[in-house]
Amino acid sequence: MRAIVIHAPHDLRLEAMPAAAPGPHDVVVHMGAGGICGSDLHYFHEGGFGVVRIREPMALGHEVAGTVKAVGAGVTTVRVGDKVAVNPSGPCGQCEYCRRGLRNQCLDMRFYGSAMRFPHVQGAFREEMTVPEAQAVKVADDVDLSLAALCEPFAVALHAVAQAGDLTGKTVLVSGCGPIGCLVIAAAKLAGAGTIVATDIAPEALAVAARLGATRCVDVSGGTGELADLAQDKGRVDAALECSGNGRALTAAIELTRPRGTIVLIGLGGEQPLPMNAIVAKELNILGSFRFDAEFARAAALISAGQVDLRPLLTGSFPIEEAEAAFALASDRKRAMKVQFRFNEMA
Repeated sequence: MRAIVIHAPHDLRLEAMPAAAPGPHDVVVHMGAGGICGSDLHYFHEGGFGVVRIREPMALGHEVAGTVKAVGAGVTTVRVGDKVAVNPSGPCGQCEYCRRGLRNQCLDMRFYGSAMRFPHVQGAFREEMTVPEAQAVKVADDVDLSLAALCEPFAVALHAVAQAGDLTGKTVLVSGCGPIGCLVIAAAKLAGAGTIVATDIAPEALAVAARLGATRCVDVSGGTGELADLAQDKGRVDAALECSGNGRALTAAIELTRPRGTIVLIGLGGEQPLPMNAIVAKELNILGSFRFDAEFARAAALISAGQVDLRPLLTGSFPIEEAEAAFALASDRKRAMKVQFRFNEMA
């Protein structure tokens, strides 16, 4: 079968990759849809991010869904013909954090399409893939695979919103309305937030944010003056979810969040100076949010039941033969939100 493989920045190749034979507890998935993530874009443009760099050819991709083609003799949770979302996280189950129930912090995590370890963990932009049974999560038969492929980023958003605590009736700020920010908005709406204020510097992104549940959208490309009402009386925001990784956005969130409010950091932006006096004086709770765990299954259940409509996030899909065109579109914030690949239909 064929896979989309990165060799160096801007060097994508469609290459043959052997399909592993399934063991007794494995599932063979014929891929239907796969979404390009921000980390895929970093590998494509820069060959990695931070200290992580590609050191050998690596198949990209970790936001995928498909149809079960074969199962091992011991598989009980899915059958041939089932639609599944593939969970890209493979925690070891044995380390200190796995034993404590913090599997997203696993010390020996194998995450599809990641160059963090060597040899790299090959990704899921493949026509066919063998995965452990636990990572093939069944979705409803009538779910479009393009929506099922959103389970991974939606799980990230669900985990982040859970970090913020009870949002029922609360005023929530979401800064940065890329794919994760927009999914955080959808998750905050699902969690019962009363007012969701979305900020970004791209009008196109804010338009999608409104469709996914933002009640107030603010273009901050010219500054944060339009948010002055939220800064009154030490802040009016109950919970801020910072998805951009931009230092100025974090500073604004600290200014707008009320005393003893919560700020959840999701976006990665490197080292940032912090207004420590404001954090201390307002007794703010500042939390990080990294990946997900049980939220993947919840994302699959919510999408399957139609309890959330994520279609506004989808920009378009490309055949794998047009990988470079797909990455070019996904790199353009003015034209794209979530770009996906479509794979050959099951014979």
